[in-house]
Amino acid sequence: MTIFEMLGQSTILTVLGMAVVFGFLWIMIICVNLTSKLIAKKGGEEEEAQFKDETPSITGAAPGHIAAITAAVTEHQKGE
Repeated sequence: MTIFEMLGQSTILTVLGMAVVFGFLWIMIICVNLTSKLIAKKGGEEEEAQFKDETPSITGAAPGHIAAITAAVTEHQKGE
């Protein structure tokens, strides 16, 4: 077997391996999207409404935490 035959076989094997991985990832993405849609139809709305009150503000902290931090900073500044 010559070097060119070996390079040809390795190229075919590389392309075939990449195609298999690409196909698997494509199937996995489709399955995840279908599962997401199925969960949203079955009962995702009920859980979403339950946690709506506990949603953090735009800063990423809960409103109660922001109030506590603000009060602590104000008290610290008064002491100086």
